Amino acid sequence: MKKLNLLAFDLGASNGRAILGQFDGDKLEMKELHRFENHYIEMNGVFYWDLPYLYNQLKQGLLAFKNGGYGDLDCCGIDTWGVDYGLLDRNGHLLGNPRSYRMSVDEDMSRVWETVPHKTLFERTGIATMNFNTVYQLYRRKAEGDVALENAETMLLLPDLLGYFLTGEKKSEYTNVTTSMLYNPTARDWDWETIRELGLPEKIFTEIDRAGQLRGKLRPELCEELGVNAANFAAVGTHDTASAVAAIPGSGSFAFCSSGTWSLFGVETDKPILTPEVRDSNFSNEGTIQGGFRPLKNIMGLWLIQECRRDWIKQGKNYSWNEIVIEAQKAEPLRSIIDPDYGEFFAGGDMEKKIQAFCERSGQPVPTTVGQVARCIYESLALKYRWALERLEEIKGARIDTLNIVGGGIQNKLLNQMAADSLDRPVITGPVEGAAIGNLLAQAMALGAVKDVADLRRVVRNSEDVHEYAPNHTPAWEAAYQKLLSLMK
Repeated sequence: MKKLNLLAFDLGASNGRAILGQFDGDKLEMKELHRFENHYIEMNGVFYWDLPYLYNQLKQGLLAFKNGGYGDLDCCGIDTWGVDYGLLDRNGHLLGNPRSYRMSVDEDMSRVWETVPHKTLFERTGIATMNFNTVYQLYRRKAEGDVALENAETMLLLPDLLGYFLTGEKKSEYTNVTTSMLYNPTARDWDWETIRELGLPEKIFTEIDRAGQLRGKLRPELCEELGVNAANFAAVGTHDTASAVAAIPGSGSFAFCSSGTWSLFGVETDKPILTPEVRDSNFSNEGTIQGGFRPLKNIMGLWLIQECRRDWIKQGKNYSWNEIVIEAQKAEPLRSIIDPDYGEFFAGGDMEKKIQAFCERSGQPVPTTVGQVARCIYESLALKYRWALERLEEIKGARIDTLNIVGGGIQNKLLNQMAADSLDRPVITGPVEGAAIGNLLAQAMALGAVKDVADLRRVVRNSEDVHEYAPNHTPAWEAAYQKLLSLMK
């Protein structure tokens, strides 16, 4: 077959990339064409994403492709984090920059529960309660009498919003829709019952489509401006975790962890699991690109160390990520443990002090050096992975033999080994660019060059190297896990 030129825009909450994928039907070769920073911005007490900046970075990615001399572009697609959205007016214009989920507070949930109780929301949507879910964000704006919401004609989740500005198409892709807590997995449609009970404007919710479907072409005006051809645009797994999980080359009974700012830890199923056990463990049933579900747990992830590094840089300690790992290796093992999902860790700022205060309150040695703090974070994450794995085994009613980790977090080999030691299971890592690979191969699926997810994973195995970490589970890890369980109580 003709080699396809595919372009994945993979946006995270701290950076984004434009990645070229050249696919010959058997193997995928990738090259990063453009990379950019991404941070939320505070204005007058509200946190926003800078959408004009992000849209311009997509243009820069398209220009990098054109200037690279690769020929015509066959297709492109966008994945981002979940839950955040933008509003359009009746003319299709943006009603202000999208708000960031980082401004959410627990009171947003309490307001909703007065009308639709927590238990009812889970029964309808199968999604874990987190204060930044789209349903809570939207209802907060309604309660505040937000003018933008009152004047909105359309709501699009962030990857679909950016896709709209590239193509003019207004659709909402399934995997990201499921993160909103406004999708009913039984009815396979928006949760109209909750939308009506909360008094949210029904007209703003668009048609839902699926990954692996074409969604128009780049706008003629955009093509003329940039000098690029009118490439296809595809709906991919627009939630980055869905794309990353699609690219896992695993087989047999495995759990997955998409490791980055968040650690998304779960398994794949054909149907949602809506039991009280899933609800009480605060697991979500998010969508897969094949139209199934991912019962998973959102664990705070590398956000903790990212925030600490920001603190250290302000203090003049300009450690690289590798230098932080080296310092952690020097520190005493399993000295202090935290619950990574402790509520105060969610908000940015003073993370090192928050971790130190947690350890002091729980009667543990207070980490003071960079190595001690970093080791505390890494070991605590590995222990929380075990907690999540045990809950998943209870939910499935079967043993899970291996853990497959994908995403940027797998570059931390110390954390990978800690995960194997904590779980007492082999840990397989790779690919590092999981979200981008899933994005690219979903485009290939939309073009008819990949048949299904099984075929997609065959291509991943042909294209990517993986690494296995053998477990070394000691009594010290067992004692530390019991400590985590006591801290979680």
